[in-house]
Amino acid sequence: MMKLFRYSLLCCLFWTCNSNQDRILPTEQTLVESVYASVTIQPDSLYQVYSVVSGILDLNKVEEGDLVVKDQALMEIINTTPKLNSSNAKLALQLAEQNYNGSSAILKSLQDEILAAELRFQNDSINFFRQKKLWTQNIGSKGEYDTKELNFQLSQNNLQLLNNRYNQTENELKTALDQARNNYESTLVNTKDFTITSKIKGKVYALNKEPGEIVNSVEPLAVLGSETHFIIEMLVDEVDIVKLQEDQEVVITLDAYASQLFKGMISKIYPKKDERNQTFRVEAEFLNPPSVLYPGLSGEANIIVGEKSNVLTIPKDYVIDGSKVQTDDGILDISIGLQNMEYVEILSGLTAETYLYKPE
Repeated sequence: MMKLFRYSLLCCLFWTCNSNQDRILPTEQTLVESVYASVTIQPDSLYQVYSVVSGILDLNKVEEGDLVVKDQALMEIINTTPKLNSSNAKLALQLAEQNYNGSSAILKSLQDEILAAELRFQNDSINFFRQKKLWTQNIGSKGEYDTKELNFQLSQNNLQLLNNRYNQTENELKTALDQARNNYESTLVNTKDFTITSKIKGKVYALNKEPGEIVNSVEPLAVLGSETHFIIEMLVDEVDIVKLQEDQEVVITLDAYASQLFKGMISKIYPKKDERNQTFRVEAEFLNPPSVLYPGLSGEANIIVGEKSNVLTIPKDYVIDGSKVQTDDGILDISIGLQNMEYVEILSGLTAETYLYKPE
């Protein structure tokens, strides 16, 4: 009698337990598998503006929200040293030009010396060859002939030395002129560095410095990007990145447009993993962008990686340990195919008539 009571109690408890659990049948439907990603909207060609020189910000020539064109001046930086260096270099260039063009006494005095040496050489040459002709006729003394010959050789050597000296001096002055010109042009480039210009046609999204603040090459001065073209930046978990490829469809929801769905297409997958959060960066482009977008808008995305029609599915929360389900016949093993956030595809282990119980 006691055993019969216990069996009846167990049956009652089992029936009560099952009756308290949600019981369902598998259903056939079209199953879409997707990969979840967090979303941040950023302008295309977004970049931070840096200065290559240090100084004090004198003037912001644009305001946040302004549209700019390429090479447009954005801000001016004050530093008197480059301007002084440029002035000094210009003076050195003017002096080098005067020296090289011959208006100074350097080349002019050499030219005068060469002219006098040419006259002396011509005179000594005439005297020498006249004396040589007389000497061949046995006229005159040997000492007089030797003297004329020596004067001829000395004046010839002196003229050659002066010509060499002139050429060397001219080359040195030409080199000095080229160096002064290069130095001056270099200082002009340094002076231009104090005017910061835009590298793109786009929009000013942020100005990080006010006039009077110190500027260096480490801190960004502004943020610029495209005015109309925006990129969908997504962070994808490392376990899902191998499922992705370019041109896959993306379904996006934005917090600013809570009731709307937007579609996009993957345009770029960055290969380097962010070690801090174990995610990969993926970019997509809108197929039907909202009318108004701002940098930093956040949301969520589902990247479509697979789709099947008329497949047997069960809710994901009915699966135990990834490969089992609870049925009237106890715990059964199943094989799973596609899956999304809510449902999984049943490849084997169940039929459409198998009742399932939600695990507690």
